[in-house]
Amino acid sequence: MNHPDYKQNLRSPGTPRGVSSVVGPNAVGASPGDKKSKNKSLRGKKKSIFETYMSKEDVSEGLKRGTLIQGVLRINPKKFHEAFIPSPDGDRDIFIDGVVARNRALNGDLVVVKLLPEDQWKAVKPESNDKETEASYEADIPEECCGHHPLQQSPKGWNGPDVIIEAQFDDSDSEDRHGNTSGLVDGVKKLSVYTPDKGKEDSSAPVMKDESTPASQDTRALSEKPLQKSAKVVYILEKKHSRAATGILKLLADKNSDLFKKYALFSPSDHRVPRIYVPLKDCPQDFMTRPKDYANTLFICRILDWKEDCNFALGQLAKSLGQAGEIEPETEGILTEYGVDFSDFSSEVLDCLPQSLPWTIPSDEVGKRRDLRKDCIFTIDPSTARDLDDALSCRRLTDGTFEVGVHIADVSYFVPEGSSLDKVAAERATSVYLVQKVILEEWFGRTIIRSCTKLSYDHAQSMIENPTEKIPEEELPPISPEHSIEEVHQAVLNLHSIAKQLRRQRFVDGALRLDQLHSGWLKLAFTLDHETGLPQGCHIYEYRDSNKGLRHSQLLGRLVEEFMLLANMAVAHKIFRTFPEQALLRRHPPPQTKMLTDLVEFCDQMGLPMDVSSAGALNKSLTKTFGDDKYSLARKEVLTNMYSRPMQMALYFCSGMLQDQAQFRHYALNVPLYTHFTSPIRRFADVIVHRLLAAALGYSQQPDVEPDTLQKQADHCNDRRMASKRVQELSIGLFFAVLVKESGPLESEAMVMGVLNQAFDVLVLRFGVQKRIYCNALALRSYHFQKVGKKPELTLVWEPDDLEEEPTQQVITIFSLVDVVLQAEATALKYSAILKRPGPEHSLGLEKELDEEPED
Repeated sequence: MNHPDYKQNLRSPGTPRGVSSVVGPNAVGASPGDKKSKNKSLRGKKKSIFETYMSKEDVSEGLKRGTLIQGVLRINPKKFHEAFIPSPDGDRDIFIDGVVARNRALNGDLVVVKLLPEDQWKAVKPESNDKETEASYEADIPEECCGHHPLQQSPKGWNGPDVIIEAQFDDSDSEDRHGNTSGLVDGVKKLSVYTPDKGKEDSSAPVMKDESTPASQDTRALSEKPLQKSAKVVYILEKKHSRAATGILKLLADKNSDLFKKYALFSPSDHRVPRIYVPLKDCPQDFMTRPKDYANTLFICRILDWKEDCNFALGQLAKSLGQAGEIEPETEGILTEYGVDFSDFSSEVLDCLPQSLPWTIPSDEVGKRRDLRKDCIFTIDPSTARDLDDALSCRRLTDGTFEVGVHIADVSYFVPEGSSLDKVAAERATSVYLVQKVILEEWFGRTIIRSCTKLSYDHAQSMIENPTEKIPEEELPPISPEHSIEEVHQAVLNLHSIAKQLRRQRFVDGALRLDQLHSGWLKLAFTLDHETGLPQGCHIYEYRDSNKGLRHSQLLGRLVEEFMLLANMAVAHKIFRTFPEQALLRRHPPPQTKMLTDLVEFCDQMGLPMDVSSAGALNKSLTKTFGDDKYSLARKEVLTNMYSRPMQMALYFCSGMLQDQAQFRHYALNVPLYTHFTSPIRRFADVIVHRLLAAALGYSQQPDVEPDTLQKQADHCNDRRMASKRVQELSIGLFFAVLVKESGPLESEAMVMGVLNQAFDVLVLRFGVQKRIYCNALALRSYHFQKVGKKPELTLVWEPDDLEEEPTQQVITIFSLVDVVLQAEATALKYSAILKRPGPEHSLGLEKELDEEPED
């Protein structure tokens, strides 16, 4: 982009795109009170690096007229100069190029942007190469667009400090997130950027790239390439980023400057956050004299200000966490960065809870509720479950139908509206976890229940697997004397049978399986050492299409899930019928059209026709296209992962704020109305829905809340849920990195997801992680990239172990099965994937042709 301070020929390796490199190699950039710049062109004045924000009035007018656009800012975590906001027309996202254009906004902020002139829009390149960017972001809407400006090489031998923001393109972990596998497919990832990857590209490496390998696929004239709208930030509507970061402290580089005596430099671990000046008085007393003692110490720093004329922000150290790479300090840092309140509850909050334990139901409350304490009602949860907030019952009626009860804890009874407990619950909003028969009628009401037994998944699974056998009493938890083992056993069998029919019917009706379109990590369950708390092992918590081969937790999780979905849908209809302007519902927008279209085109090129006309059609394509052999299942995992990327986030909303009821729909479930009701212990949105249902049933007054006020609460729940999801993913990543370090190297089969000029991306099947494998990191004699038709292909020529032997060739294409080794790197919590040398029996190319029938 054009900017008065943009001097491309002067930019040092540490200077992000769009930021001036007017400081010399011994300076650290503009800063608070820096009036002694050695750059004579700046002496006596301080240039504004960032534009002044527009006034609120001008922003409001611009949004009304359509000359300005608002959206949530997403910054690429691996190439921080690239940022995006969604386009209002649903087309390709709007690109924001560089720190200057971002104008001090941070990831997740709600910003207002102004489009740049069309001659400054980004040219979309039709081919991807080895340097394709990783456009990952927390919102689970991966962006395929990347930068097009080449980064300038620094002068040979230059060893000055990083300038403005730490430009560390360390791709050793650039594929740890679901959106980071930029080389997903050549036909989907349209853009490329040349970025010198630190530690990955070594000009002195002995590996030779085949001369026939195209050096660049990007030589067409700009006029032939489609353009992507580009913009600059002109206002921050809401600072949703916490302005907190974890990182390390460094001394300023220029010891002769006045700044050196006043400030230290805080370098955030997340390179989307700027470097921060922190006063030395906030630092440890001996930091100036013994800085190396703190080289591996994690701190939390909060940004206090970021002025127009300062390259760096100004901040304050909040806390020393401990050593980098250790689980507890890293976890506390993650929670703090994402604004998760994990402090102890105040005495005012705790005073809202029943004070005398064990608590008993007041007699006047008993008279207001249907008493079901004599019914056969029980819980089914993992053996480690702590929040038992749902129970089930099932009894056969005289006409042969079944009455199924979904009993949800009445948490709202214990959370009086307006109380201190209500306020803190509304603020925290969600828990954070670190590692068919026709329904003839429905009834809603407040009840009193007594669970007759607490079944674990293993208990219920044993009952399902042995339908005619009596389960020994010693193998089951205690059952209240009013009910027999046989009664509970039969109820579980009936629930299982009904759940299977409900599930089958859901997909016949056009649902898309949500669990298969997960984003990020597959759900990993870790085995922890009881003494050290370190991970000893892990397994993937995954779902398959049939119950055959399911783990107990998966099968029983599905059983419970069907009834929870049914209850949520029924409650959504009830509260919307009663309060059409004040219902808190949950919608799931359809996938992003452009990304989905590109992906369908790619699959057509690969000989895999996909029907994406509806959620049900996509589900059928993903479940019916493949066989049951190992290769087909792996290819299905890769495609499922690819199709998760265009998916948008489901959102809470107030029904009175959307005029078009077509927007109420839940795409994946393929239902017109949905809400969250069944988990009030861990989600505040469910508490709100409980209150609405209570009012709809006449238990309380109609809610006195305006739609816009309820929408603000919905927006907050969305924000906290997204932060919670990201924290959980980072926690899994943290524990997995420690596992690789403590138990590695770890071997696994992997399937190739994308092929680039000098690297390829894989899905590691054993653990569900995505990694990029670089040719320069392998013991290769040479490698050769080419297109076979439209399919990218890398031919690797391995150095033989014995010089008298012929070198081994290995062809890497999309959907190739390969063997990889995950091994820890020297940097804390970093690990890489290395391709194992193929054996002599290795065959070139695909292990199976796409049109070949699987073997029996």
